[in-house]
Amino acid sequence: MIYWELFSTFLRIGAFSFGGGYAMIPFFEKEVVTIHGWLSMERMLDMIAISQMTPGPLAINLATFVGYQTAGFWGSFFSTLGMITPSAVIIMIIATFFFKFQENSRVQGVLGGIRPIAVALVAAAVISVSRSTLIGWESVIILGIALAGTFLLRLHPIFLILLAGLLGILMR
Repeated sequence: MIYWELFSTFLRIGAFSFGGGYAMIPFFEKEVVTIHGWLSMERMLDMIAISQMTPGPLAINLATFVGYQTAGFWGSFFSTLGMITPSAVIIMIIATFFFKFQENSRVQGVLGGIRPIAVALVAAAVISVSRSTLIGWESVIILGIALAGTFLLRLHPIFLILLAGLLGILMR
């Protein structure tokens, strides 16, 4: 049943991915594109772009869009439910115990171990998305402008998104 597949897939992604939405992108790509074939890689990249521009967490938006694309309203409902369930359970457990044990060396060790893997997962997402996105000189120029705007000029992300969209229109 498609609803169970959507729920269990996004439950797995939510339960075993750390580091936020961008770190989850490789998991989304593997499950949604490679394993289940619900979307093509090109469609997945479109969904990522839409999820980034839509208010709310990237991973939840992406799960909702993939679910809707796959099985309509109820697909989006079960995908979103699967995505948020692990976080809700984990945060309730953490909230119960964290303040009691936050100074514990083992807790600090666990957190110290999770931080680098979160960075690695974000880097993997960048590499994976770059392979499918940077396919012409136009996209490379837009990337360069976005990086310069972000790191050198400290421009606001909304401005950069609008600028990139405008450049995309002008370069076609």
